Amino acid sequence: MNLNSASLHYYIMKHFVEFSTAPQIEKLSTVFGVARQDVIDALKMLQDDHGVVLHPVSSEVWVMHPFSAAPTNFWIQSGQHGWWGNCAWCSLGAAALLDRDLTITTTLGSESKQVNIEIKDGNINNDNLYIHFPIPMEKAWDNVIYTCSTMLMFESKSDIEQWCARHGLVQGDVQPISHIWEFSKVWYGNHLNPDWVKWSVAQAAEIFERFNLAGPIWHLPVGPQRF
Repeated sequence: MNLNSASLHYYIMKHFVEFSTAPQIEKLSTVFGVARQDVIDALKMLQDDHGVVLHPVSSEVWVMHPFSAAPTNFWIQSGQHGWWGNCAWCSLGAAALLDRDLTITTTLGSESKQVNIEIKDGNINNDNLYIHFPIPMEKAWDNVIYTCSTMLMFESKSDIEQWCARHGLVQGDVQPISHIWEFSKVWYGNHLNPDWVKWSVAQAAEIFERFNLAGPIWHLPVGPQRF
């Protein structure tokens, strides 16, 4: 198995799907038949393209969107198997990738009220929720862990207004969960492709436009980098 960004991303993503967590560097070294430092160098290159987030000390995989190797506020359960999603958007993306009946459990606004989102036969059974996107996409990767921590679910738009006031955060864009479900299917639809390449900024902007995701939160500057 040749080590490159596409093959590394594919193996890690497949490992998340099958085993609910990320493979460690030692396992990747064995699978690809290369030295540990070669794996770390490849992981850092993948991180530069926003294809993975590494633990800053160990260089082990922390996040590969839509999955997290560390605990989060989004638990995805299907039968005896479970996964952590990074945020509301990621948890729906994970559900699309997993392509099976499942339940997403989270707390509204990352506070005390728990909610279960059931997805069966590709449909959300309780789609009366909203997702808040407070961080502009242009700045999403300045601290992507923080960005993900703020993409949360709510029962109403007024709840989001009160939540922002309570926590001193500026309100961003608000979208129905059903709309982000359809968007997530496209956004994460290529993530289990062995020839995966991270979306360019231009490609990301086109997908946003396709789903009428507009305004300051969704604006992306023109550039050659990956989103």
